[in-house]
Amino acid sequence: MLPLLSHQQTLQPVYIAYLDALSQSAFEGDIDTRYSARMVQATDNSVYQFLPQAVVYPAHQQDVELLLALANTDKFKQVTFSARGGGTGTNGQSLTHGLIIDMSRHMTNVLEVNVEQGWVKVEAGVVKDALNDVLRPHGYFFSPDLSTSNRATIGGMINTDASGAGSLVYGKTSDHVLGLTSVLIDGSVLASAPMIDSKISQLDNSLASQLIQNVAQVCQQKRQTILSQFPKLNRFLTGYDLKHVWNDQLNQFDISRILTGSEGTLAVITQAKLNITPLPQSRVMVNIKYDSFESALRHAPSLVVANATVVETIDSKVLNLAREDIIWHSVSEFITDVPNKVIEGLNMVEFAGDEQTVNQKVAMLQQQLTEQLTAQQFGLVGFQSTADTNSITQIYAMRKKAVGLLGAVKGTRKPLAFAEDTAVPPENLADFIMDFRALLDRHHLQYGMFGHVDAGVLHVRPALDMCDPQDEALLKSLSDQVAKLTLKYGGLMWGEHGKGVRGEYGVDVFGAQLYGVLQQIKGWFDPDNRLNPGKLVTPPDFGELQFNVDSIKRGTFDRQIPVNVKAAFPDVMDCNGNGLCFNYSPNSPMCPSFKVTGDRIQSPKGRAGLMREWLRLLESEGVDVSQLVQSKPLGIMQRLQNTINSKRDYDYSHEVMASLKGCLACKACSSQCPVKVDVPKFRAQFFNIYYKRYMRPAKDYLVGGIEDGLPLMASMPKLMNFASQNRLSQWVIKKTIGYVDSPKLSVPTLKQRLDGHASRGYDLEALQALSTTERSQHVLVVQDPFNSFYDAGLVYRFIQLIEKLGYNPVLLPYKPNGKPAHIKGFLDKFANMAKDSADFFNQLHQLNMPLVGLDPALVLCYRDEYKEVLAEQRGDFNVLLSNEWLTQVLSQDKSPVSRACGLSNLKKPPQYTWFSHCTESTAKPTTAKEWQTIFNYFGAEFKSINIGCCGMAGTYGHEVDNLARSKALYDMSWKNQIKQYADKGHLLVSGYSCRSQVNRFDGFKPKHPIEALLTLIDSSN
Repeated sequence: MLPLLSHQQTLQPVYIAYLDALSQSAFEGDIDTRYSARMVQATDNSVYQFLPQAVVYPAHQQDVELLLALANTDKFKQVTFSARGGGTGTNGQSLTHGLIIDMSRHMTNVLEVNVEQGWVKVEAGVVKDALNDVLRPHGYFFSPDLSTSNRATIGGMINTDASGAGSLVYGKTSDHVLGLTSVLIDGSVLASAPMIDSKISQLDNSLASQLIQNVAQVCQQKRQTILSQFPKLNRFLTGYDLKHVWNDQLNQFDISRILTGSEGTLAVITQAKLNITPLPQSRVMVNIKYDSFESALRHAPSLVVANATVVETIDSKVLNLAREDIIWHSVSEFITDVPNKVIEGLNMVEFAGDEQTVNQKVAMLQQQLTEQLTAQQFGLVGFQSTADTNSITQIYAMRKKAVGLLGAVKGTRKPLAFAEDTAVPPENLADFIMDFRALLDRHHLQYGMFGHVDAGVLHVRPALDMCDPQDEALLKSLSDQVAKLTLKYGGLMWGEHGKGVRGEYGVDVFGAQLYGVLQQIKGWFDPDNRLNPGKLVTPPDFGELQFNVDSIKRGTFDRQIPVNVKAAFPDVMDCNGNGLCFNYSPNSPMCPSFKVTGDRIQSPKGRAGLMREWLRLLESEGVDVSQLVQSKPLGIMQRLQNTINSKRDYDYSHEVMASLKGCLACKACSSQCPVKVDVPKFRAQFFNIYYKRYMRPAKDYLVGGIEDGLPLMASMPKLMNFASQNRLSQWVIKKTIGYVDSPKLSVPTLKQRLDGHASRGYDLEALQALSTTERSQHVLVVQDPFNSFYDAGLVYRFIQLIEKLGYNPVLLPYKPNGKPAHIKGFLDKFANMAKDSADFFNQLHQLNMPLVGLDPALVLCYRDEYKEVLAEQRGDFNVLLSNEWLTQVLSQDKSPVSRACGLSNLKKPPQYTWFSHCTESTAKPTTAKEWQTIFNYFGAEFKSINIGCCGMAGTYGHEVDNLARSKALYDMSWKNQIKQYADKGHLLVSGYSCRSQVNRFDGFKPKHPIEALLTLIDSSN
């Protein structure tokens, strides 16, 4: 039986004392010592895992000053820090065993936009895409373009001197920094900006002034050595940029150049003044297809010569993984297949600028490509162009997702980041890559490649298994060999993502003399080696770096989990830390619980990490998880006693439960995540185990059993509504069960609405007796608990629509779907429900009549959770969504009234706007196009709104504990969108939960698309 999992890593006494003193001070941010919070911050997008002592979230710059000043006192000199932003580092850049200073929760303000002078001032925690959302209405953007731009923070970009697509034109982050505000190790502030030489000698005696004078002097003295040693590479990242601190032409010194790229080892950057770039008037992308990746690489230099803004490349592995992902539907028409050719490489070439210049450049390239294609040169097999900004954005989204997509490969070996950002002169890139590929091929490794060929930067992630000690040793061997290979071709191992633990290769790159200068600078800023210690360099006399490529990895912990347990929890193990679930956008459906809390334990990445540790701790306690799954719950008295004692006895399981309870089970992660991490799946597995030791809350039984009780309640709807809707009952339900805003049962009921209706009732023998032709005119309507019992009018109108289209609807007997039981972890109950329903639907499947349901979440459950729990026993039945069925009908022109239903009698086509259900839009991304096709067919205009979660998610929004978050989620995305439409009658929502949420917070219930279609058809007659 599940044991108590005691706290495995207690805080060191000096940190306990420090955090206690901090909490008693004027510090206004958050201090988090939960083991779960520390575990989430123990990993990034790398293979490493360093458990911090705690996480602090400063509310503003004064908090950062305070916490560092406090740590500067003698008794806290052992306390170390690492600043953290989006946590997207690929080489452990911000990982630490000390304290994490997380800037991403509170320090997220855009402080000032000055369009006249072309700059913006921001706090360090602002996400890059969020900044561009603010700048876009002004006609500007912050141009360094990262693949992680929807979760990477400006502070993180500055600390790694980040760049990305189009860096030959737009440069690196350091090229856009006009000034920085940084807090030094003693808590004082350094305000840095370019200054002329004569001003340096006039500075005062503060620490900030001493640093400016020291760095200016040493970089001036070593100027010639620096210029000769530093390669002329667009992506030559040093850690401390000795080369660019001095502007020889202007005789200016800028210490910001030392801070930019320093990875938090010198100071904590809190604010930045950045220059901004005007948005281009025109953009055109040309996608060029090749017969091999080498052909794409060999052709790339001529594309750079064509003065393209961006030249990006991806190989066939990445391209094929994209084809299998949700992203492909949005880009497939721009990367179409070439008849009788296989696309093994792709170059994406963008031109941006004024319209005339862009058009001229594109025309010249297209002419060149046509000639090369005709002459069968460079392995070209075709090309396509698009000038649609939306389409270009989607193509880049596919390219940006490449890192995560590589993690979706099958098997225990997964593509890993450790040599993923090599940079060489672009003219050497093709030869370098051929040698790189030969190196990997010698070890029989799988890998995918993509990158910025215009800048000579290559992203490669060889597939290794860090649970295998031999592969772990191979990672170090490969790192050493790649480091030497890059030097051979005049480049370096870290061209984009910073060094992190790879600082051990610094001496070979910089030479002993300049490496000594880097150490001096570290010593001046951080003499006791307390800011992100062990990275880049150490101060003089501190010896070797604490961290290197061999530092402790996540695989060291993962290998402690038995193989059969890993196989039972694949989603837990497969998370590769790419962090796409930290997407800031309120209009993205990805992980609403993280968006509304800002707490990383409330994210798919956080939950997967906590579950991995839970499985590891169980193994360390000698618990066989596979047997635990099959075991019976403890007796009710024992579970009650354990629950009572849970406030006294620490159990790490409670922290995992706190994380998973916050999940809305919307399943956006299962399709939006590049590696398809399905949190609701392992959430249900955890609930099933956890409640064998502890008591379930009463509301779980209410939710898990709701489908069983609904038919009985619907037999006396008025009585049940009176019993549940009066104030006393509502108060009792809220206080005793923790449930609010329970919906009313439909009156009249669906049965009452259908009394005397001509539609055919369910009679299996009669259906079996029909001829093939007769069967083709029948539609089997699958009931779901929410629409059938709480929105019976919708089901009735669907039956009417089927009839108006010339078909015979057959309302099937109500069968519990089981999704509510699954959500609450009643897995045995769910399995029985699924088996019963599947047997019934498979019997009907033999009739070759379409099965059609209305609610997206429940219909998709038949395809997903049923397949998971029943496997081969699920059978071949398929329940269609109403839009899927209508699409089939109209595409085949089967409906005898379809041609007669045009709206020629209407003077102006009606306009409808569709708000998507998050499960529907992520699991089936073509839904919006299907509805558009259907409405256009009947003469109406239709548009869809990209929007986040409404906050209801089944019964989530009805639970008292979730009420505030539910409303906050609705306000975050839906409320403002709804406000924009005066005509609420033309707003369409297909999800029952979403319609209920709108009704709850905005006082009206939107139509289902089915209802609007019925109105359209009636209007045309």
